Amino acid sequence: MSAERDSGSSDAWRGRGLIVLAAVMWSTSGFFAKAPWFDGWPEESRGALLAFFRSLFALVLLAPLVRRVEFRRAMLPMTICFAVMVWSFMSAMVYVSAASVIWLQYLSPAWVMLGAVTILKDRVGVAEVRMFLFCIAGVALIVVMELREGGNLLATLLAILSGITFAGVVLSMRSMSEVDSAWLITLNHAAAVILLLPWAWSTHQTIQVSAYVALGAFGVIQMSIPYILFARGLRQVNSAEASMLILIEPVLVPIWVYIAWRHHPSYDPPQWWTLVGGGMIFVGLVQRYLPTVIRHARRRRT
Repeated sequence: MSAERDSGSSDAWRGRGLIVLAAVMWSTSGFFAKAPWFDGWPEESRGALLAFFRSLFALVLLAPLVRRVEFRRAMLPMTICFAVMVWSFMSAMVYVSAASVIWLQYLSPAWVMLGAVTILKDRVGVAEVRMFLFCIAGVALIVVMELREGGNLLATLLAILSGITFAGVVLSMRSMSEVDSAWLITLNHAAAVILLLPWAWSTHQTIQVSAYVALGAFGVIQMSIPYILFARGLRQVNSAEASMLILIEPVLVPIWVYIAWRHHPSYDPPQWWTLVGGGMIFVGLVQRYLPTVIRHARRRRT
């Protein structure tokens, strides 16, 4: 029985569990990015190196899942946006708190809405407009306070860029909904590996075996396995409910970093404006998706 017909079925709860587990595994990005194992790498190239190896190891598990290969023009902007997204996200993680980066990337639904209106000519409702205003207010607070307090504005802008390019990936994939999703995500990671290879090749850093193990876990545990779980969970859970469930990710990201690395000299705790701005983004996303989830639940019960 599908999730649309029976929200209390065992299949529906299994789907929710898979999506929650995927979100928990995605939330380990900060744990890996802030790990002292990579402190020996130069800061200016560490983000590109982490993004390169994460995508490289993710390909090992994702490539065998591809069932149908095809090429379309929309894949070019999709792959470029994806490569820029992973590079900007990991680079921002190097310089500022993981909480700042993940919440600024979670602006992507607002950018998707803006792109859908301007490019795809979609119609939006009041909830989408409220979401956009909450999200923009949250990011404005973070950016203004970073400027006022002498924070790393470049890293903040990189985090915003990761959200904008993530929206580009989503919009591109929306236009290819009938294409094998495993092929699309595999193509994205392959493009990231190819485009980031010059940085990885030119750095010439000696990588110890332990670091390779951590990088392999980064690609497999934080990227490829969660994608598989999320894709399977979506078979029983509608997209609005899934969007609510994955909000666990930005909440957990700074928690894992705090638990693992709070005693390390490089630990960078989130500032109050990050928590407030992230809270505003969170409210904007919840008010957008929660009413839809409630409406779906009421329809199933009746």
